[in-house]
Amino acid sequence: MSPSPGPGRIEAFAYLTDDQALLYRTIMRAFVQSKDRFVFQLRLPDVLEAIRLSGICETPDPGQTDAALTRLCEWGNLQKHPDVRNVLTVEDFFAQHYAFRLTAQGEAAEKALALFDTESDVAHVRENELHATALSDIRRLLEDLLQLSSQGDPDATEVHCNILLLQARFQTVTATAQALIKRLESEVGSQSADGQRLLQHGERFVGELVLTVDAVGKTVHDLEPSSFERLIRAVARRSVHDSIEMKSQWDCFRRWFISDPGCPSHAELVRERARPLITAGLNAVARANDRRIHRIDRASDFRVLARWFAQAESDADAHRLWRSVFGLCSARHLIVNDRTLDDHEMHDVPANTSWLDAPPLRISKRFRHDSNSPQTGMLNRIIDRTAEKAKLAAATHEETLRLLIAQNRFGTGRRIRLSELEQLETGEFDMLLDLLGEAGSARIFANEAVEALSPDGSLNVRLEPTDDGRNFTILTNDGVFSGPDQWIQIDPISTETVESRQC
Repeated sequence: MSPSPGPGRIEAFAYLTDDQALLYRTIMRAFVQSKDRFVFQLRLPDVLEAIRLSGICETPDPGQTDAALTRLCEWGNLQKHPDVRNVLTVEDFFAQHYAFRLTAQGEAAEKALALFDTESDVAHVRENELHATALSDIRRLLEDLLQLSSQGDPDATEVHCNILLLQARFQTVTATAQALIKRLESEVGSQSADGQRLLQHGERFVGELVLTVDAVGKTVHDLEPSSFERLIRAVARRSVHDSIEMKSQWDCFRRWFISDPGCPSHAELVRERARPLITAGLNAVARANDRRIHRIDRASDFRVLARWFAQAESDADAHRLWRSVFGLCSARHLIVNDRTLDDHEMHDVPANTSWLDAPPLRISKRFRHDSNSPQTGMLNRIIDRTAEKAKLAAATHEETLRLLIAQNRFGTGRRIRLSELEQLETGEFDMLLDLLGEAGSARIFANEAVEALSPDGSLNVRLEPTDDGRNFTILTNDGVFSGPDQWIQIDPISTETVESRQC
């Protein structure tokens, strides 16, 4: 008899850990399959036939099967009620035949198990496939929704279907991003073909993600708030429940792709996490390719030497190998006197004789007592760099003056239009480009006002559109600079303000 479920255990899944788990699962699948055929009640003979057809047992035991059905009823997976369809005699009536029906709890448990089996079977397929196409589908579906929102009375069915598809593809993108980061962390140093394909898929996915983030930002800005509400009302005409759920899902979708101040989006987090991992993986592949192309390197030499030491037959052979590889060579910096040369000629000492076996080297007293100080020649002439230093100092001073003049002209705190500047010197124009670049990089939508700091943190620039369709033209020494007119306000920042912002 199987143990009763413990505290916190869901009874609907109790049959999975029983000794007769295979029998229980076969019975439960029989009820699910019969429901698909619109047969909602099964009797004991029907269950016995289903067990026989499943192949786990050619002649199932009626007593064991009846006990299993009773146990499933106790766990809440099945429910039984008297079956009087084939009662013809009094004996049949008192025999208490039962018909069994699948409960909602039992059906939910089987659906969960079926989903688990399906996910387990395709897990390896999903790991090897990164659905970068889902991102392009999201861009296309958003474009379709934007076109539908421009209609006075959008088609409710088309809107509903597009939003459902958008939700499905968004779930695929979320699962793909999680799988990508997980696999990159575990296979960042892998040199296998799968690892290299993963890096290629990762690069493509991140590239598609950048395009999708930009497209989502523009479309969301165009849809919210009035156009999106029109789409939700169209869905509500078909299903109020779906319209409420879609509005909640839209908020999740928006937060996933669009960053808020101080809160980066999930897409940005994916990019920040994936890029260094992909770079590390590509560097590992490049190093491996270099080692394969240039096989002679210090690491391979030491590995070969270690193998030679391991194959040495004796310690003496290992010592000879050590002296051959790391032994001292003849000292050519010592001065050999005539007496030493006479001894070498007398004993006929070969050049490859070890110092341990060779006669001693005799050095003159003068060499021992008087240190052999190397003779030095004349010092090299010192090059005078005074003129070059003065030229660099003058250029630096001139550049500093240009920056101060530009700061005095721009950093007044006055709100002006770019078209009012008309003409700028080189230093002023360079500073303006730096400030416009900082402000432009902080802008998400084209028609929003933004604030940013200059690269050195000394100026605060505020840029906002004029919304009147006018353009500006600024004359510079290098040409003409033009574009859509903007309001610009540049304020100097004190040192105390900078320190307080850093804190």
